[in-house]
Amino acid sequence: MGGRLLRKSILTVAEFAPLRRLFTAYGMKCGVGRFIAAETLPETLDKVQGLNDEGLHVTLDFLGENVLDAEQAEEMAAMIGGLFPAIDRRKLKANVSVKLTQLGLKLDPALCLRHMERIVNEAAACRNFVRIDMEDSSVTQPTIDIFRSLLWRYGAKRVGLVLQSYLYRSERDAEQLGVGGTNLRIVKGAYREPPELAYPDKREVDAAYMRMVEGHLSRGGYAAVATHDPELIEQVLSFVRQAGISRDKFEFQMLYGIAGDLQRDLARAGYLVRVYTPFGREWYPYFTRRIAERPANLWFVAKHLIRS
Repeated sequence: MGGRLLRKSILTVAEFAPLRRLFTAYGMKCGVGRFIAAETLPETLDKVQGLNDEGLHVTLDFLGENVLDAEQAEEMAAMIGGLFPAIDRRKLKANVSVKLTQLGLKLDPALCLRHMERIVNEAAACRNFVRIDMEDSSVTQPTIDIFRSLLWRYGAKRVGLVLQSYLYRSERDAEQLGVGGTNLRIVKGAYREPPELAYPDKREVDAAYMRMVEGHLSRGGYAAVATHDPELIEQVLSFVRQAGISRDKFEFQMLYGIAGDLQRDLARAGYLVRVYTPFGREWYPYFTRRIAERPANLWFVAKHLIRS
């Protein structure tokens, strides 16, 4: 419970406007560069190439969320759609993640769906893949509704989804969605949610996580196992060995700047490891969620602020 309260406190303090202005002003100088690849696409693609050279695959995330302006949503959709040709031109091992609120989900779900159709068409044209990120619980059902529509039209090779194990509903969602080889990225969850909707205890979240991974793989789905927890990773490896699940049915995913040695160790062992690599200037909400997930990172950031 203490960890949950600390995370809630960090997320609350992060909303304090002067603090946001301080971090935004210092930008990458205050340690943000550990978690954010770059603010521009060319620099980011160079970082992706470096990760590929180490045997790691990538998911690109152009940062931004909660867009309530139709013109801005259009700009976001154009930028995200343009990532696939950029990846293709450089022959990078990378795909793309997208948040639906950056495409105007809260403004107009129909508009958001049209933007996603455009993005998935770009992915298909480049024989690539786009994953829909899961955000806070207020948009869980609309996100799943749009994913279902796209999955039916484009198939699991072109579009996937994220589900969060800390939400009580997610096991049921995984069961309903996880047919026909659906590609699900399973995470614990990083948003502030009430105990009426989400498990308050880490042990319960971890147990739900393993049930979701094992259940999805058992149903023939493709699992993107997104965790930095060595114990959970070992549990997953033990399960796939015992169940006879081949390595082409799952991959490990970790965040840019976190557990780099573990990423490379798994890749050297022959597992597909994908690094979730965010970039762009709208990094503050993502950055504060990473700090809340692992408060020990506050010391890392504080040292860079002092040096700045």
